[in-house]
Amino acid sequence: MNISNFDDLLQAARQQSEPQRLLFVFACADLPQDSTPAQQAQFLAGHGGALVPMMCVDKALDELKAFADLEQESRQFNQAWHIVFAAALSGTDGLAPTAEAAEKPLRKMVEAIKAGTLGTLIPFDRQGQAVVLR
Repeated sequence: MNISNFDDLLQAARQQSEPQRLLFVFACADLPQDSTPAQQAQFLAGHGGALVPMMCVDKALDELKAFADLEQESRQFNQAWHIVFAAALSGTDGLAPTAEAAEKPLRKMVEAIKAGTLGTLIPFDRQGQAVVLR
């Protein structure tokens, strides 16, 4: 299935044979202190920079009806995020993963974002549209 927006992600997760728990890491764009003037200009124009993980959360599928639910909850933390990365954790034997089971995969997601290894994560913008990062 092609996931082009957050609703596609929810639909795909609900179609899996085992219950899923969704994992999210919110990140902001930042410019490293050792950036060049050209990098600074690009950043001010809305390009470049580094993604910095800010907060993370896991959700059972029944806790999310739409992207607006996740976006609204994120506002409670007063953090200006630009991208939210998503992944799914699959249950076994018909049982959904617990919040405790999500802790280690969430830490791995944070480390992957810091390292720039985003291959298995799906990034969404503030409107819930999947984005391609270059």
